[in-house]
Amino acid sequence: MEFRTKIDISPSLLRISYNTKMMLFGSCFAENIGTLLTLNKFDVNVNPFGILYNPLSIAKAISRLLEDKEFEHSNLFNHNELYHSFLHHGNYSKPKAEDSLRLINASLQKAADDVLKSDLLIITFGTSYVFREVASGEVVSNCHKLPARNFDRYRARVEDIVKEWSALIDNLRKQNPSLRFLFTVSPIRHWKDGAHDNQLSKSVLLLAIDELQEKFDDIFYFPSYELMLDDLRDYRFYAEDMTHPNNTAVTYIWGAFRQSFFDAHTEDVMKQWNIIKQALEHRPINAESKEHKEFLRQTLLKLDTFQQKYSYFSCELEKESLLKQLYTEK
Repeated sequence: MEFRTKIDISPSLLRISYNTKMMLFGSCFAENIGTLLTLNKFDVNVNPFGILYNPLSIAKAISRLLEDKEFEHSNLFNHNELYHSFLHHGNYSKPKAEDSLRLINASLQKAADDVLKSDLLIITFGTSYVFREVASGEVVSNCHKLPARNFDRYRARVEDIVKEWSALIDNLRKQNPSLRFLFTVSPIRHWKDGAHDNQLSKSVLLLAIDELQEKFDDIFYFPSYELMLDDLRDYRFYAEDMTHPNNTAVTYIWGAFRQSFFDAHTEDVMKQWNIIKQALEHRPINAESKEHKEFLRQTLLKLDTFQQKYSYFSCELEKESLLKQLYTEK
């Protein structure tokens, strides 16, 4: 007897390979998938503005990339001895404005170039609740612990999200005609909203994505939300906060992602890379032993052979690390 509701994951018409250039935007679930793609050497740029939660903030960030306009001192504000940007996560906040701007604009420059060259944008919506700054009337991505009175908080409507994203998709495809989109809804529950409001919030996101799929070609959906809430319907798959998926759940959803979008060749290349990656992660008892030095030489040879076979891989950092271990005298 089956004591679970298993979701059927069929191969998608969208294929992701090692030649697919991707950008990921959205909630911390985008970070989870983005980290796994990065570790497996896919060509990805993950959250160049940091973690973003709602569709309007994500759209605003991507629109800023299309403007390709650097941030200036006037775009920052100081609070609690840090300089912040309303469009960025706290990871970009620094005690000196110059340091914050340097970090923000370095990420912006790379992302502005990447978005015009990408084959696929993977977008994870987390919540439909939005914060608008009272003084400017602008939607913000992060309140940076400013007083609640500085913001109006509201739930975006389906039609608002569809309108914003329709204009953005049209604009993106004018500049990058072959660009495709993969949407997900984060399985992370926003429990501060309450059980009912969290469900309403997620429903708005699901309906908005469904309308965008009806309106545009090459808009795909991956059911990470459904996998967590229906297939993995048990608290043993949650972290201690009971809202975030734990490592077991993330690994399971990652497996479903691969099943949906990777073909046999991509899986085979990834398997070969992971054998090399395990060797690169090996930590010896005696780093100066002849045995370990020979192990490093063999790993370097395997890395060279792999890169010759798959020329689209960049393994320069790994090679540099191996050579440094081989020839740096203690």
